Amino acid sequence: MSTFDYSFDKLLNPCLKAFHQLGGSGTNQEVETKVIEILKLSKNQINEIHRGNVTKLNYRLRWARNYLKRDGILENPSRAVWALTEKGRRITKINVKELVRRIAELDSCKKKQKEVTEDSDNVEEVEELEWQEELLDVVKRISPGSFERLCQRLLRELGFNQVEVTGRSGDGGIDGKGILKIGSVITFRVVFQCKRYKDTVSTSTVRDFRGAVQGRADKGLLISTGSFTRDARIEAQRDGALAIDLMDGNELAERLKELSLGVDVEMVEEVTVKKDWFSTL
Repeated sequence: MSTFDYSFDKLLNPCLKAFHQLGGSGTNQEVETKVIEILKLSKNQINEIHRGNVTKLNYRLRWARNYLKRDGILENPSRAVWALTEKGRRITKINVKELVRRIAELDSCKKKQKEVTEDSDNVEEVEELEWQEELLDVVKRISPGSFERLCQRLLRELGFNQVEVTGRSGDGGIDGKGILKIGSVITFRVVFQCKRYKDTVSTSTVRDFRGAVQGRADKGLLISTGSFTRDARIEAQRDGALAIDLMDGNELAERLKELSLGVDVEMVEEVTVKKDWFSTL
């Protein structure tokens, strides 16, 4: 079994190359898919779990994107969408050690918390419990009924109407249904399934859910606290079959945060004194 052995610093150049091949911008999922293609990663490497529902590849690509942003190579104009800056468009290859050294110096100046030596061959990743993981850990501990009601509330907040929880044995895995109206013109009947998974959701789960959706609704939405394997994502959008929309744990956490459902966001004011300004008086 081939394990995922790329540290985040080894993903910096593949990540940069992915953005160039994508035309200068891309979503998290698009970039991850392109990096998989560039590195020719195996299924085991792609799906290997880091912690909770986050794969090692996904986790370390977050760090790679963060470092590229802090060095002025990437910008993050909207949630989950990244783009090359003017500097990034000029660069095709990064001196990894130099970039890591620059970020380490910034951290040292700002926080005085961590030191990274220039001659280190491998950069030690900082293991921290991200808020998404904390939130998902809480969600995984609530009862199945509470999770279904959470999904019901979430869909209502997202604009769905007539959202009902209908989950019962023998219903083909359908936990609820609702109606989504777009532009006050087009209406979709949507059924959803709620999966409190700790690990990855496989292709068979997507197939089984599609079978339950066929003939009963226009769209199917599979919501999970876990992650979906790459094969499951491909199966969900397979040509010639009813498309199934997927919401994994990270997307679920982001949506709950956006809608302030069980999450409070505190904005911290940061004041910077512009010393040079005073010299112009």
